[in-house]
Amino acid sequence: MNREHIDIARGCVLLSAAPDAIVDNVLASARLREFDRGATIFLQGEQANAIYIVAEGWVKLYRIAPSGAEAVVGVFTRGRSFGEAVAFQNRTYPVAAEAVTDCKLIRIEAEAFLRIIRGNPEIALSMLAATYVHLHSLVEQIEALKAQTGAQRVAEFLMELAPCPGGACEVVLPYDKVLIAGRLGMKPESLSRAFVRLRDQGVTIRHNHALIEDLGALRRFAEEDPAAAWSR
Repeated sequence: MNREHIDIARGCVLLSAAPDAIVDNVLASARLREFDRGATIFLQGEQANAIYIVAEGWVKLYRIAPSGAEAVVGVFTRGRSFGEAVAFQNRTYPVAAEAVTDCKLIRIEAEAFLRIIRGNPEIALSMLAATYVHLHSLVEQIEALKAQTGAQRVAEFLMELAPCPGGACEVVLPYDKVLIAGRLGMKPESLSRAFVRLRDQGVTIRHNHALIEDLGALRRFAEEDPAAAWSR
């Protein structure tokens, strides 16, 4: 790994609170892995023997239901880690992971990490922090599904990606619209209708770009009472 990749790993929630000496020890055995778009990183039910940190690109975690339908559990990008909880418990992955784009992942062997934890219990605080981040993300997704309209969920998604603090902004959609719909708990046709509704909020979709006239106005729309938003 080069210096940039090491800095990304150090900045992720899993390692950011750990002492430098412990982080150096963890990363000494870590390796950079490259995956092409569409490549499988691990399968649902596979033995969890590694933790991953995204250095470049996007990764999706998903489950296959008995009906064969795919449910997107999460989408991760630069600086985000995944696979920690099950790897530390020596269990199988409850989800599958796939490269949404060409990506580079930092792979940390679970057994090597566990050996370090046994000798340095303070790093357990970092593990708890990472677990909390994942749990909080899932709670937010459930809250959004229950308390927001489809258009409001799309508005929040665009704001998460926005590189601007306010005003007019252009957002590059990082992956295809089918995956965006799955990430937001929607059907592709529902996503299309939500994009149409957002035109009244100053959002124009052109291929994989979203042009936003005013982030502040879009934020107010995302936060308003769903009863009012449904009428838009």
